[in-house]
Amino acid sequence: MLRLITDFDGPIMDVSDRYYRVYQQCLAETQRQGQPVCQLPKAKFWDMKRARVPETEIGILSGLDAAQAVEFAQKRRQTVHTLPYLIYDAPAPGAVETLEQVQRAGIDLAVMTMRRVRELDEAFTRCHLGGFFPENRRYCLPNDYVKTGDVKDKPLLMAKALAELPPASDLWMVGDTEADIIAAKNHGVKVIGVLCGIRDRTQLEIHQPDLIANNLSEAVEIILSRQN
Repeated sequence: MLRLITDFDGPIMDVSDRYYRVYQQCLAETQRQGQPVCQLPKAKFWDMKRARVPETEIGILSGLDAAQAVEFAQKRRQTVHTLPYLIYDAPAPGAVETLEQVQRAGIDLAVMTMRRVRELDEAFTRCHLGGFFPENRRYCLPNDYVKTGDVKDKPLLMAKALAELPPASDLWMVGDTEADIIAAKNHGVKVIGVLCGIRDRTQLEIHQPDLIANNLSEAVEIILSRQN
């Protein structure tokens, strides 16, 4: 049996609008009355996020002083994964069609995400994605889970999945961050990094995934080509 474990945000969901709206909101909340700021265009902001430019540096480039930049970074971290902003996420171009292709090909499909249950359920319901992932193929965080960091928490999810899922003759992970790559490599799972999420090629290459693809569709094509 061929199994694909995919991250959710990045390979399936485009989160760039959410991140940019949170950036705009936190910049506005941190700005002093009458203080001129320079709101970055979305494309420039997203390029900086994908290159892992520090939040404080983004704040300073947007016109905040050093103290404000620290406040801005804290606000952003507290806000970006909250339910009111998750509504700005949308399926990435071609993602739904690729999930349908995976189903038709008979691939065993699981999702592994740092979202909490309520956050994953929101997207599944709003975007009609739940049908691709039965309850026993959903690996996410409990609603009351206290995160310690993605690169620590995601390998724990991978360990849980490997312990619970039936054996697979071939197993792949697809994700867009270092946490996905580390979780897979720690457990001997082949991993493809995709460029449609929150890390650019330079950042992915640091962690040496087995392959890098542009998006989920291309990753699936690679996996299927290696079955022949």
